[in-house]
Amino acid sequence: MKIKKGDTVQIMVGEDSGKTGKVLKVYPEQNKVLVEGLHLFKKHKKPRRQGEKGEIVTVSRPVSAANVLLVCQSCKKPARVTKKRQCVICKTQL
Repeated sequence: MKIKKGDTVQIMVGEDSGKTGKVLKVYPEQNKVLVEGLHLFKKHKKPRRQGEKGEIVTVSRPVSAANVLLVCQSCKKPARVTKKRQCVICKTQL
């Protein structure tokens, strides 16, 4: 997997297509990445103790790594990456 924690990626498919964010966690077994502030869903949380209120929390879910592209730091464009983590467009190391 060429995407690592801390990389900046752009989502190419779905509701958040075109948005960029930082990778928080990588799941190589499932081929998914967790992107900060993107692919958000609402989760209903039940009250666990007496007197506590239930609430609706927004949670970020993992995205398939096939649906994201790394953003090159030098040319600021989403680009495909070689095995050596090199940008295909401007040939710089990522």
